[in-house]
Amino acid sequence: MVRNLAAEFFGTFWLVFGGCGAAVLAAGFPELGIGFVGVSMAFGLTVLTMAYAVGGISGGHFNPAVSLGLAVAGRFRWQHLAPYWAAQVVGAVIAAAVLFVIASGQVGWEPGGFATNGFGTLSPGGYAMASALLIEIVLTAGFLIVILGATSTAVPGGFAPIAIGLALTLIHLISIPVTNTSVNPARSTGVALFADTAAMGQLWLFWVAPLIGGAIGAVIWRYILMPGESLEGIAGEGEIA
Repeated sequence: MVRNLAAEFFGTFWLVFGGCGAAVLAAGFPELGIGFVGVSMAFGLTVLTMAYAVGGISGGHFNPAVSLGLAVAGRFRWQHLAPYWAAQVVGAVIAAAVLFVIASGQVGWEPGGFATNGFGTLSPGGYAMASALLIEIVLTAGFLIVILGATSTAVPGGFAPIAIGLALTLIHLISIPVTNTSVNPARSTGVALFADTAAMGQLWLFWVAPLIGGAIGAVIWRYILMPGESLEGIAGEGEIA
């Protein structure tokens, strides 16, 4: 179990450091900035690379909503949920802290939003709370369906991280203007602690919505798309998910 938690820690660290780092350090760089398309790709690449690197150890969740969804789908043991969440949140917070130290080394730098998620005045496009809640639920549900489908025994093995990474890229392309894209409570928590905005006050939505969405996606998969799946293949016990 220690190896599982270490894998989740490092995987979530990489996701936050790589994805949020691209947003903080590279997205708005004069003339050479990668923009929101580049940030979307960065998040997808973090999941793809770490799923291959450590997915065989822990299942490659890197996201509390994914762990919950896999448990609801019968692919993950409920008793492992709290330890996984803890490892993921700690990994995200430490990644955000390291990113903060690096970014603050630039003369005149201010944290501002620091790649946080938000609605209303904290939404990149000024979207309301209802819009943020709905898009986070829908996209997290879709993400779980992709994860569960890509790791099903009905599809060729070894390609799941590619599908999952591309799905996360697509999710960011859709929702960066709305919420700056969460679909991951750990990712939202880590950077919110260092932002110079009211992001902490809105953090609740980026736990509630992804967790609801993850559970919905798992229910859709388990009872409509792939009925009968069981704990025979448990993510977190060696299966990449």
